[in-house]
Amino acid sequence: MEGIRSRTWIAALGVLLAVFLIVPNFMDVSKLTWWPSKKLNYGLDIQGGLHLVMGVDVDSVVSTTVVRQTLALKAELAKESVAVKDFSIANAKAGEFDILVSSADDAKKVETLIQKNYPGSLQVISKDAEKVEVKYFDAYLMEQKQNVIRQAIETLRNRIDEFGVAEPSITQQGADRILVQLPGMADAEKAKQLINTTAKLDFMIVSYEKSQDELRQMIADAEKAGGYTMGTIKYTEYINRLNADLQTKLPPKTTVFFEKMQNAKTMEAGNTPYLLKTDTDLTGDYLDNATITFGQYGEPEVSIRFNPAGAVKFGELTEKHINEQMAVVLDKVVKTAPKINTKIPNGQAVITLGSSRNREESMNEAKLISTALRAGALPAALEQLEERRVGPSLGKDALDKAKMASYVGSILIILFMLFYYKSMGVVSSLSLIVNIVCVIALLASLGATLTLPGIAGMALTVAFAVDANVLINERIREEFHKGSSAKAAIAEGYSKAMSAILDANVTLAATAIILLYFGTGPVRGFAVTLLVGIVTTLFSNVFVSKVIVDNLVHRFGVQKISV
Repeated sequence: MEGIRSRTWIAALGVLLAVFLIVPNFMDVSKLTWWPSKKLNYGLDIQGGLHLVMGVDVDSVVSTTVVRQTLALKAELAKESVAVKDFSIANAKAGEFDILVSSADDAKKVETLIQKNYPGSLQVISKDAEKVEVKYFDAYLMEQKQNVIRQAIETLRNRIDEFGVAEPSITQQGADRILVQLPGMADAEKAKQLINTTAKLDFMIVSYEKSQDELRQMIADAEKAGGYTMGTIKYTEYINRLNADLQTKLPPKTTVFFEKMQNAKTMEAGNTPYLLKTDTDLTGDYLDNATITFGQYGEPEVSIRFNPAGAVKFGELTEKHINEQMAVVLDKVVKTAPKINTKIPNGQAVITLGSSRNREESMNEAKLISTALRAGALPAALEQLEERRVGPSLGKDALDKAKMASYVGSILIILFMLFYYKSMGVVSSLSLIVNIVCVIALLASLGATLTLPGIAGMALTVAFAVDANVLINERIREEFHKGSSAKAAIAEGYSKAMSAILDANVTLAATAIILLYFGTGPVRGFAVTLLVGIVTTLFSNVFVSKVIVDNLVHRFGVQKISV
C-alpha cells in the first residue's frame, strides 16, 4: 500500500505540473508573475510569415582572405628582410597565389617562413628561383567556409531580433545555403531588406591613375562588349562582371565602385564611378558602434566609432593619405568620398546619405544601415534564391483543420475505448487525455515551435498511446479468461504488455533521433514531437493508468473490472 501511495503522489504531481505548464496556452497569465509564461509558438505553416532560402557567396570570402593573406605575408617577409618582387593571385577561389622572388635562396626563406608561421593553413606546392607557389590546405578552406555560414546565421539572427519575431528559424541548408523562416512576420519587405543587406563596410583610398573620362569610357566599352548595363542586372552582379571584364585594363590592386549622384533617384539614373585601391584593409570588422546623428542642415547621417585597434588603423591611414580622398563604401556602393585634410586620431567617421530624397526615406535608410552595422556585417554576400509568403488566413485554415481532425479523432478513439473496454476504457481514456496534456506542456516548457508536421507527430503519439492501451487491456482480458482475480489480472496484464510497449517505443525513438540528426526545419519539429510523445506515453499509459487501476483494486477494494 505504501508503494501505491507514493506512486499516486508522483503521478498526481506530474499531472498537476503539466496542467500548470499548459495554462498559458489557453489563458492570459501575464499578470501572475510567478506563473510560467512559456507557451507553444506556432510555426510558419500555421500562423503565416516569410520563408526565404539565401545563397551564401563563400567563394568571395576565400578570395578576400587570399588578398589579405598576401598583404600579411608581404609585411612579414619585409620584417625578415626577405627580398620579394611581388605577389600574384593564381586562383583566388581555390586559395592559390604565387610569391615572385629573385633567387632560389629567397624562395627557400619564403618556404621556411610559411612552414613556421602557417603550419595548419598554408602549404608550398612548388618553388624555383623565380616564384613560390602557395595554396591553402583543403581542410582549412572547408573550415573557413563553414565558419562563414555559421557567422552569417548568427548575424542574421542578431538582425532579426530587432523585429522581435518569436522563434525565427535560421538553419544551414546544404553547403552554401541558409533557410530563414519568420513566423508571424508582418513587415515582410522590411525584413527582406535587412536580411539582404550585407553591411560590408570598407574604407578605400581613391586612385587617380585613371581620369573620370578614361574610367567612363572603359566602363562604356566593357558594357558594350558584354551586352549589359547597370539597370539590366543586379547591382552586385554588375559590379562583379564589370571588374572582371576590366581586370586587365585597370591598374593592379584597384577596383571600380559607384556613388549615386545627389539629385538622382536611382543609381542607374545618375552615378559617379570611382577607381579605388584594394590594399587598405580597413573594414567594418573594426567597428565599435553605429548610431544615427544629424548633419549641419538636420539631414540624417550614420556616425560610426572604431574599436581601439580600428582607431589606430584609421589614424595611420588618414595620416598616410593626407590631401587624398577616402571612400566610405557600403556593400560596394560609395556613400561618400571626402578629402583627408589631416590625421583623424579619434577613430570616428560619418556616413552621409545624400540629399536627393525626402527626410523619411533618408531616416529609414539611416536606421537600416545603423542596425545592420551594429548587428555586424555579413561575412559574405547573400543571394535570395527562393521566397514564399504564407498568409495568416491560410495558416489559420490549416490550423483549424488540424484541430478539427484532432478533436474528431480523439473523441472517436475515446468512444471506441469506452464501448469496447468498458471500465478499462475509462482508465485508458483518462491516460490518453493526460498524455496529450503532458505533450503540450513539455513542448511549451521547451519553447518549441509547433508546425503542421508537429501536429502530425502528436497524432502519431496518440496512435502509439492507443496501441499501448490496447496491448495492456487485451493482456488483462486474457488473464480474466484464465480465471485470475482482479489483482492478479492487473499485475500480469501490465507485466506481459510491458516488453511489447517498450520495443515499439524504443524503435520509434531510434527513428525520431535519426530524423532529428539528419533532418531540417519541419522534419526536426516532427522528430522532437515524437520524442516528447514517447516520454509522455510511457508516463501516462504505463505509470499513471496503472496507478489508477491499483488504487481501484487495492485501496478501494474493487473486485471486478470490466474489460
